[in-house]
Amino acid sequence: MSKKLTGNQIRQDFIDFFVEHGHTAVPSMPLVPGGDGTLLFTNSGMVQFKDVFVGTDTRPYKRAVDSQKCMRVAGKHNDLEDVGRDDTHHTFFEMLGNWSFGDYYKKDAIAWSWQLLTEVWGLPKDKLYATCFKDDKGNVPQDDEAANIWKEQPGFDPEHVLFFGRKENFWQMAEFGPCGPCSEIHIDLGEERDNLRGTDHVCGVNGECTRYLELWNNVFIQYNLFEDGRLEPLPAKHVDTGMGFERIVSVLQGVDSNYKTDLFAGSLEVLRSLTGHTEKEMLENFTPYRVICDHVRSGAFLIADGVVPGNAGRNYVARMIIRRAARFGSKIGLNEPFLAKVAQAVINEYGDFYPELVKAQPAILDNLTREEVRFARTVEAGTAHLENLFSEIRAANKSVLDGHKAFDLYATYGLPFEISRDIAREQGLDVDEAGFTAAKEEHAKASGGGKAMGKLGGEDAEYFAGILKDLQSKKKLGKDGVEYDPYNGLDVARYSDLEVLALVVNGQSVDSASLDDQVEVILPKTGFYIEAGGQVNDTGFIRGADWEIEINGMRRASAGVIVHIGEVISGHPKVGDKATAEVDASRRHDIMRNHTATHLLHKALHEVLSDQAKQAGSLVSPTHLRFDFNHPEGMTPEQIERVEKMVNEAVAADMPVVKVTKSLDEAKKEGAMALFGEKYGEVVRTISIMESDSSTVGEKYSYELCGGTHLDRTSDVGAFLILSEGSAAAGVRRIEAVTGRGAYELIQKRFKTLKQTAGTLKTSLDEVPAKVDALQDEVSELKKELANLRTQAAMSAFSTQLSAVQVVKDVNVLAVEIPNADADTLRSLADKFREKYPKNGVAVLVTGATVIATVTEDVVKRGVKAGDLITGIGGKGGGRPNLAQGSLNGDVKEALAKLPKVVEEKVK
Repeated sequence: MSKKLTGNQIRQDFIDFFVEHGHTAVPSMPLVPGGDGTLLFTNSGMVQFKDVFVGTDTRPYKRAVDSQKCMRVAGKHNDLEDVGRDDTHHTFFEMLGNWSFGDYYKKDAIAWSWQLLTEVWGLPKDKLYATCFKDDKGNVPQDDEAANIWKEQPGFDPEHVLFFGRKENFWQMAEFGPCGPCSEIHIDLGEERDNLRGTDHVCGVNGECTRYLELWNNVFIQYNLFEDGRLEPLPAKHVDTGMGFERIVSVLQGVDSNYKTDLFAGSLEVLRSLTGHTEKEMLENFTPYRVICDHVRSGAFLIADGVVPGNAGRNYVARMIIRRAARFGSKIGLNEPFLAKVAQAVINEYGDFYPELVKAQPAILDNLTREEVRFARTVEAGTAHLENLFSEIRAANKSVLDGHKAFDLYATYGLPFEISRDIAREQGLDVDEAGFTAAKEEHAKASGGGKAMGKLGGEDAEYFAGILKDLQSKKKLGKDGVEYDPYNGLDVARYSDLEVLALVVNGQSVDSASLDDQVEVILPKTGFYIEAGGQVNDTGFIRGADWEIEINGMRRASAGVIVHIGEVISGHPKVGDKATAEVDASRRHDIMRNHTATHLLHKALHEVLSDQAKQAGSLVSPTHLRFDFNHPEGMTPEQIERVEKMVNEAVAADMPVVKVTKSLDEAKKEGAMALFGEKYGEVVRTISIMESDSSTVGEKYSYELCGGTHLDRTSDVGAFLILSEGSAAAGVRRIEAVTGRGAYELIQKRFKTLKQTAGTLKTSLDEVPAKVDALQDEVSELKKELANLRTQAAMSAFSTQLSAVQVVKDVNVLAVEIPNADADTLRSLADKFREKYPKNGVAVLVTGATVIATVTEDVVKRGVKAGDLITGIGGKGGGRPNLAQGSLNGDVKEALAKLPKVVEEKVK
């Protein structure tokens, strides 16, 4: 290595090298995997290409290279506990990868790996090792092919090819599906890097020490694994590689820790300036520094991708890592908000390659500080309570804190499980994670939250790929499969003279279907929209000469295969029949109104709140729209009114809605807004709402990437009414609204109600508000009069009962029920009782379910407390020793009859 490269140069070197070898450079997908319900976060480079491997999609290129943002803080891949304790683990990291989809294979992949590492980056050839697969289960051949290719590389030591079994050198995407052998590249960093030097241990590749470091994994996907254990060759072989960016940077920069690379230099410098530590002092107490740098970087990238701190799922993870970073800050004397300062260094380091960080800078800094301040308010009380719990389990000779109690700590004090566990382990204790998770899930279920991750997807992709291949061989479909075009407007959402190419019932191809069969239909082309981007799928009908299928669902079953899902409602459709496919145009039009309105709503929220009010989820249905957006607090009525007004003004402006297809890179450079949790291909559809009728010049009112169906002009939205604004999650607000026919129906319903109200009040529509105000004032006065009358009546009745006291151990005891009173009246009566009996007095007064107890001060000193009287007669409540309030269920007379005995037992 003749020069010391920066981290940014190393990343660019990797991408440029593979671009020179025919690869397409693709951007990182967000940390939230769009359209993938199986993962909490993107945890490897493979995620954005998973649909290619399972066969449900294709790409316009055969070779790709990228640097993928990854998070490993949940599920199977969770590195959180190791972060800070060593120099190589991170919650957020980048994965460099090159990919071949049925193109080049082992020979080129291995040769290019060797060339990049040794010729471009100059790593010493004699220090590099390659591991290959050997069969240890009896059904997969040893990968001698890869081993021999390694031995052919110039300067490679043949003795440095090592064989390992399934655990180290075989990769599979899931329990079943695409899989294959892999070849890992390791480097010998030298004896001085052995963290177990001088002890008896396995020292070597895949050993127990840190001398040998894995750099790069080349996965060769060539088999399909079935549930019965069979392995069959895939029709096309793929290459999937992954190299830890932080690791290769540390090696090329010659440092013994990922955290000593220039990637973290800015963050560490900020922390040192805040703590006043020297570099030596920092390294002597490096764990907090590592945790803070890692967690702030993760938090910044999460917030930039739309994940704000919250209570569940991804939002919980964001909250947890931010709060964990804040707690580790207190270990090095940082007790005032500091995370935003560290985050600024992260943005400075990564902002050029990941511009989303720069764009989201205000949201990142604000959310970090807001969460830090919120945590500071409760952490002291939370940790104090935790210490009490630890004392209890020690007293019981236990060492593990109950998980339900740990969840109560989170629910009450905002102390995440991971922080409770950190504190416990610092004291030689632990926390029951399974119990915490169970309590959290119970809470989520009770509050309507929580969402399980779904299946991998593409489970029947191979079956439909076989149907596609057969149809292509018969010239029924072209190379791209079913033609999909839901965008040509409602006038052509009806396709005629189509041939029914295939029918599938209960997972099996059939020649014909019968009445009431649930059937999947393949046609050569379709205008039915497949659910995506929050927009629901189209419904409609497929009709033949003497049969009809009602379509209620759509899906992409395999790359090139789109199926219509429905029920046979008449006749017997057959393969080969001629058919007409017709989308429910009225329903589609309502959906389009709501979808275009979401774009206008998004724009209005930016204007009224801020640019950080980003979309965090949506639903576009025919009946209404739902729009979730990042915002830390509820909107005021005035803000809601302004947003609604802005949208309706944009509707009235009759602006053109322009739909253009272009490259993703071009759209982003033009400033098109990408939406949270969405997945975009290399070619995207853009929706521009223009401020003039020219589609080529003029200002864009709104510009978003969107694959949904839209109106041609904003005026077709009709009217826009907000139904509600409320909390969807911590830091996320939700607006529900209606447009078009839904808005008209709501207006009609409200107007009808208003007319009925005017008729009842015998006034005009315009005078209803004033009339209601007047009636409310009148009712309020009448209520006051009634309350006064009831109080007077109660006082009068009470006066006659004051003499009905019982004397118990020289204490005057009164237990009475006062009908038709309220709590204030009872308190007034209690005062009256104390006037009559300033000493030696106890009274319990009940009205309905409300109970009040009063005790004179001298009796309090003799051991009788007002709250004890309420509980003593079977009620619940509390308060001051001389006056308490509560509730009483059950028979009042029986409860009051208990009072003399209670007083007798308690008075001293």
